[in-house]
Amino acid sequence: MAKLTIHDLDSAPEESKPLLEKSQKAFGMIPNLHGVLASSPDLLNAYQTLHELFSNSSFNAEELTVVWQTINVEHECHYCVPAHTGIAHMMEVDPAITEALRNRAPMPTEKLQVLHDTTLSMTRNRGQLPEGEIAAFYAAGYEERQLLEIVLGLSQKVISNYTNHLAETPIDSPFQQFSWKK
Repeated sequence: MAKLTIHDLDSAPEESKPLLEKSQKAFGMIPNLHGVLASSPDLLNAYQTLHELFSNSSFNAEELTVVWQTINVEHECHYCVPAHTGIAHMMEVDPAITEALRNRAPMPTEKLQVLHDTTLSMTRNRGQLPEGEIAAFYAAGYEERQLLEIVLGLSQKVISNYTNHLAETPIDSPFQQFSWKK
């Protein structure tokens, strides 16, 4: 049972209703996370905005998945790991990548491994990366833009992961098949 309210269009604060309608249109449902975030219209708006910005960043579908899932797994988010597994399937990301991320196994390419390692280090060290790790990131073919875009993805995931911890958000039915535990 969720510790925080999961709103729908009837129970949500007025300012959240257009945002939940946007979620309904985008996902064909109101994800439980969005229902929880609706208690704070500003937080729901921030989450949706960050999601849109990060989804439209310079990362491709595989790289988006690596950043999202690296953070989700490190934060032990019972809700976001299955949700982003389902999203990765919808984005046609190789299931080997998703399974490696869920199980903390090596990435299939060196470039994705460097992205994973950099994201993990940034998450664990609160953005304080050693020069050697930044150099390895650039040597793998990434640029300053992508380094900063990890911060963008991390910002989005802090909102969702922390909210899900507080709320014990139930996993939406389409993603229950991808249930995950540390």
